[in-house]
Amino acid sequence: MAGTSGIHPAEVPDWNNLNVLHRNTLPPRAYFHGFSSESDALSYDVEKSTSHCLSGSWKFQHSCSPFEAPEGFESPGFDTASWSDIAVPGMWQLQGFGKGPHYTNVQFHIPVDPPNVSFTENETGSYVKKFTVPKELQGCQIRLRFEGVDSSFHVWVNGTEVGYSQGSRNPDEFDITSLVDEKGENTLAVRVYQLCDATYIEDQDQWWLSGIFRDVFLIGFPWESRIDDLHVQTIFDPEYINAELNVKVSVTGTGRLTAKLLDAEKHEVAALSASISNEPFVKFSFFVKKPHHWTAETPYLYHLVVSLDSKQYVSHRIGFRMVYMKDGLIKVNGKRIVFRGVNRHEHHPKFGRTIPLEFLKQDLLTMKRHNINAIRTSHQLNDPRLYDLADEMGFWVMDEADLECHGFESIADAALSEEQRKMPFRQRQLLTRTEAAKWTTDNPDWTHAYVDRAEHLVKRDQLHPSIIVWSLGNEAFFGRNFKAMYEWIITFDDSRPIHYEADIYAETVDMFSRMYPPIDEIIQFGEDESKQKPLVLCEFIHAMGNGPGNIKEYIDAFYKYPKLQGGFAWEWANHGLLTKDKQTGEEYYAYGGDFGEVPHDGTFVMDGLVNSDHMPNSGLTEYKKAIEPVQLLDSSSDEATFINRYDFITLDHLSCEWAIVSDPPSDQSGSVKVPAEVGPGQSFKLKLPRVTDSKNEAFANFSFRLKNATACLDAGFEVANAQVALTSEPSPAQKPSVSAAGNIDTSKASQNMLQIKSDKSTWIFNTLHGSLRSWVKGSTELISKAPEINFFRAPTDNDIPQDGWDWNDKLLHLAKVSTRKVESSKASGSAFTITVHQRIAPPVLSWSIACTLTYTFFADGSLDIHVSGVPQGQNLPRTLPRVGLVMEMPKDWQSVKWFGRGPGESYRDSKLSQPIGTYTVASVRDLWVDYEVPQESSNRTDTRWLKVENGSESLFAQFVKPYSKQRRTFDFQASHYRMQDVADAKHPHELKKLRREEMILRLDSQHHGLGSGSCGPRTLDEYSLLTKPFEFEVLLQ
Repeated sequence: MAGTSGIHPAEVPDWNNLNVLHRNTLPPRAYFHGFSSESDALSYDVEKSTSHCLSGSWKFQHSCSPFEAPEGFESPGFDTASWSDIAVPGMWQLQGFGKGPHYTNVQFHIPVDPPNVSFTENETGSYVKKFTVPKELQGCQIRLRFEGVDSSFHVWVNGTEVGYSQGSRNPDEFDITSLVDEKGENTLAVRVYQLCDATYIEDQDQWWLSGIFRDVFLIGFPWESRIDDLHVQTIFDPEYINAELNVKVSVTGTGRLTAKLLDAEKHEVAALSASISNEPFVKFSFFVKKPHHWTAETPYLYHLVVSLDSKQYVSHRIGFRMVYMKDGLIKVNGKRIVFRGVNRHEHHPKFGRTIPLEFLKQDLLTMKRHNINAIRTSHQLNDPRLYDLADEMGFWVMDEADLECHGFESIADAALSEEQRKMPFRQRQLLTRTEAAKWTTDNPDWTHAYVDRAEHLVKRDQLHPSIIVWSLGNEAFFGRNFKAMYEWIITFDDSRPIHYEADIYAETVDMFSRMYPPIDEIIQFGEDESKQKPLVLCEFIHAMGNGPGNIKEYIDAFYKYPKLQGGFAWEWANHGLLTKDKQTGEEYYAYGGDFGEVPHDGTFVMDGLVNSDHMPNSGLTEYKKAIEPVQLLDSSSDEATFINRYDFITLDHLSCEWAIVSDPPSDQSGSVKVPAEVGPGQSFKLKLPRVTDSKNEAFANFSFRLKNATACLDAGFEVANAQVALTSEPSPAQKPSVSAAGNIDTSKASQNMLQIKSDKSTWIFNTLHGSLRSWVKGSTELISKAPEINFFRAPTDNDIPQDGWDWNDKLLHLAKVSTRKVESSKASGSAFTITVHQRIAPPVLSWSIACTLTYTFFADGSLDIHVSGVPQGQNLPRTLPRVGLVMEMPKDWQSVKWFGRGPGESYRDSKLSQPIGTYTVASVRDLWVDYEVPQESSNRTDTRWLKVENGSESLFAQFVKPYSKQRRTFDFQASHYRMQDVADAKHPHELKKLRREEMILRLDSQHHGLGSGSCGPRTLDEYSLLTKPFEFEVLLQ
């Protein structure tokens, strides 16, 4: 028997070989399509171009590893009839193949051994597509272009290997001219690997998903003579009046090359021509007199058309703008700008990182509707169509390379000694980042891989005026390879500054950058005269779940200190993936762990300003208010002072309408003219309207609206609003009259039960538990569960790591009421009083809050509850979630009306977007805010009064200052959920099973703020409910 010997695999696979990033790929180039006529080129319609899209249904076979994938599948004769169909573009895990999606934030999901990945656990997708060459591409150089493949792939055409490439979100082109049959059927075979050596530097905070997830094209370029690439720069004179347009055209062959500049209406502005004779490139320089300036506020676009011998036409929109560092600031067209931005991951709830164009457009339109002016493409090149839209709509773009290796920091952190773990966070982070950088970032073996990503970034996207900052990547520490990326970029394109957060001292890059710093730290930076570069918050106000809070303080600092040039909220969208409960079939949005993956980072993928379906949530509404372009600065008794927060334009495009909001309601309204030529940073005054009834609380609402429609927004759209108090005090409380006609009678209803009766109401009070068990008004029962003092709220995502950790550590969720003593007054006259002494405390620990509740029952049917509390004992929590009463009312109590902030939810540090007014809902369910991870929600703050009704009876609630007739504000929540049920549920469909028919009514004297503690500062002390003695009084009528 013959023996066998050998080595398997015979050589290091490309996907495991750091020395092989690409095989046979063409050099990276700018993103454009070619056309056969100028009119087609100016249509920008890809279907009229010499490109043919191969996206659609492909044949697909999934394997557990590359070595188990079918051999010979690249052959045209290979039978794929039994294979599955798969949509391209798409992610195979979201089409039913493989182990499913896997979410991690920081940690690697594979054993760490760079550049090696597993030979046996590396899911592999084999794709086959049959195609014919369209007539218009025949006779051309034919390129095969992949816009994005995760994570690496080999390509064959008609059985012959074409090449290999990696870099998941970078495009790749191959010249397949010699391999295609122009007259017959062709076979395209692609083998995609889930893992490769590049996986170690693609460790972004997102789902691990695989496949050909962007479009695939056949692209025809003229065979002998052609335009291969474009590079464009616009340079203004020192006064920013006239400009030069410099165009560099990379060419092959000979012929007559023409460059033509057209204005927005496609009228010719200038044209230049030159003959080419095998030189590698040609440069054109246009002098343009008084061009329109491109900015995010004035996105005027010219058209550049470059043609060769009337055979090939390439077009691109051009914006005249110049960005550079001057006076220690980022300036565009000579002016400081402020980023009011968001971090945008590519996400679709069904398709993952495959984004339909209309869905992408809606994202940007939603941003425009919410005053967002900047996008950071976290943390990779986005779909190339995004940048066209950003140019058209007007956004500042920080374009980021596809590079992150955060998982190495987990390894360094785990290796710290006990002493090192005791270091202050920033000092400890510097140590772990230094160690983590040794794996790849400061390792010369990886320099080519890093610089390759910078090259793909800049060469693909450099034509876009919206891109004003390059970003080298994210959370990959700092070292020689980032310095090499920086040097490559400034050599190729010196027209934009460069960002990278982990260069914490801005040693190399052009700006300082921070993630989630406290307010006081950025103010300290703003006041530091030694700083010669600006600070940009590449990530701030972590929008996870209910929140973030205290946004306004950051925005105010951006405008007070010039060196603080804004930031990018983290992040745009929740990344939930639409899936079904395996037992019930109910749909829900999944997060980490829902697909059974290990390890995972749970709910941290649900941290967006819009939900997984990309509908706005409360955080985006509050952010819109904080960054609105017209802001109220101050007001006096007769006028309000506003400021223009635009960077470039006046307010001449806005009208202003006003209306009086009061209690009772007013019908006063009108319009007021905004002064002309109010420039950026300038303030102006508007007269306040006079109220006809000055006895009641009143406000003036101002609404600033577009006079004319824009490319994104309709005429009349509100871009900013303000509310100004016209009276200094809330209206007096509607208190019961002690001298009202009628008497209070009491009797023993049963053991431990006391009946209190007036002409209009009958109450049953449990003297053992110290609780109100029944309140009948006429024949209608008002309560189904007694009002009870309560401090608990379902923890928010922003609570859990900080204040919420303390609450949990102090067992606040286990605190229960224990009644110590009940006292009552003698029945006499028109009032009767019961005083209850209670102790609220958890098991195990000794802390408690001693409460005294005084119930006063009035003959007119009203009930006053006075509450005081004194925290005492050891191990008290630093803060409390809330202080108030919780009661339940029968199911027919549905209508809710209030005078306070609305219509949406609000909290003490997240309320400015919700103006004070009178609001009504017909059903309690309309008040509920359903977060994709159930948590505290649906609070309304600064409430003056609340009225609930069941159709025949009503309950009117006010808070009053103790021992006073003065009304005070309060918080309320009305829902069908008990807060412990909300805390226990993991998904909304699970919570719905716990829905109660009764209305749960929460009346709070005080409520803790939201903060952004899920990844950032905890709730500021000024918005915190610090644990200390309290007192409040609520009047129910």
